[in-house]
This record gives sequence, structure tokens and C-alpha cells, in this order.
Amino acid sequence: MTLLPDFYHVEHIRSLSNNVYVAEVRLNPAHPIFDGHFPENPVAPGVCMMQIVKELTETVEQKILFLVRASNVKFTALINPEKNALLQFEFEISYDKEGQVKVKNTTTFGETMALKLTHTYRVL
Repeated sequence: MTLLPDFYHVEHIRSLSNNVYVAEVRLNPAHPIFDGHFPENPVAPGVCMMQIVKELTETVEQKILFLVRASNVKFTALINPEKNALLQFEFEISYDKEGQVKVKNTTTFGETMALKLTHTYRVL
């Protein structure tokens, strides 16, 4: 279940190795969130991009997760869904000794890196 229905569609998720995945995600440029962020110049909200990472991880791990920590969050390019709707999320999943899920993600469109982050989640 996504927090923002119809905000994006997962085209596919594939495993590159045991714990590294790539997902292609298509944003919906007609989603109402872009009416306010920003009129005439839509930009994918950073918090929504972070939520996509969480939801992709939940899909792969088949677990409900709660964000505990976000570090090294770097938004390096604006994502305009009218120009760059297809995004690639590459993420590595690991577990720490407390059983928390750690995710390292890089999000790109074309050759442009748009987001890089590390998240730690508690399994609910």
C-alpha cells in the first residue's frame, strides 16, 4: 500500500545481487500533489521521494517499516515529472545487530543523480 495513491507506479524491481536491487518507478505528472509543489513548475517533493524508498524496501522485504534515522540525505537535482517521470532507484538492504533495516539508495533519471540517502528502519 502506498501513502500517496497514484503518485507513482513501479514498472519493475529486479535483484542485482543478494541484497542490491534496482527499481524503475514512473511518477504520475497529473497527481494533485504537483498542483501545490509547484504550480507551473512541478517538482517531486523530497519527502515523497524518501517515502518511495521506504515503500520499495517494504515490498522487497515483505515487512512494514518505521523510519528511525535518515542520514546523508542529498537532493542533487530537481525531479520534474513532466520532463523526467521515469526514475531508477538502486538500493542496498542490510540488517544491523539490533535487527533494524539499513538502506543505502541512489535515485537517478537518465545520467543525472537526483537523490542519495541512507535510511534505518525498525521492523513493525
